[in-house]
Amino acid sequence: MKKISIEIFSDVLCIWAYGAQVRFDQIRADYGERVELIHRFIPVFAAAHRRIEAGWKDQGGYAAFNRHLQEVAAGWDHVTLHPEVWLHEPPESSLPAHLYLKALQLLEGKGALAVPPLVDGQGRCPSEEYAWRLRYAFFAEARNIAARATLDALAQDMRLPLEDIHEMIDCGAAHAALHQDLEARDEYMVPGSPTLVFNEGRQRLYGNIGYRIIDANIRELLHDRQYGEASWC
Repeated sequence: MKKISIEIFSDVLCIWAYGAQVRFDQIRADYGERVELIHRFIPVFAAAHRRIEAGWKDQGGYAAFNRHLQEVAAGWDHVTLHPEVWLHEPPESSLPAHLYLKALQLLEGKGALAVPPLVDGQGRCPSEEYAWRLRYAFFAEARNIAARATLDALAQDMRLPLEDIHEMIDCGAAHAALHQDLEARDEYMVPGSPTLVFNEGRQRLYGNIGYRIIDANIRELLHDRQYGEASWC
């Protein structure tokens, strides 16, 4: 059985990545173990307050940014957006959440976490489920996911091993893994969040891409290249 890998670059505080989760789940539903999703995290909102204050200064700051996100999410029926997102205890940075995610990925790689098998092509591994819960906590509940208390609480809700997560961060392993994501971003010239990278960097899909386009690229790679199914994309 032919398999392919898709590297997904995103920031947990990016609303477009929040909205794209349904597409990532659909990939699993349609292709199961034929497609491996590799999640990488990039610091679009590493200095979140500076980004918003500088980028939205002339439009009205946080209030304007909030209105923009509400307008974006108004066209989606698959996600929830809190009315005070970025207005109530806005997180300083996405980096703390990214470190927790890299710690979880490292623990998965060591076999230290139970990874559920895919059921009918569906299901998320612990790090993927944790990433989704982080995004939901921020966008739907307006919780500060830069705060360690919030990160720990979400991990405890999933019964994840907090001591092991903290150890991966404290020893520097999670930082090293996150740096490797940055190196991959630069190597592939990833433009932003979310970006899907196929075929070892030869194909990239960036932004709010429809599922049919993603699906066409996957089918083209899984089948004989001579047919060129996705060439028209």
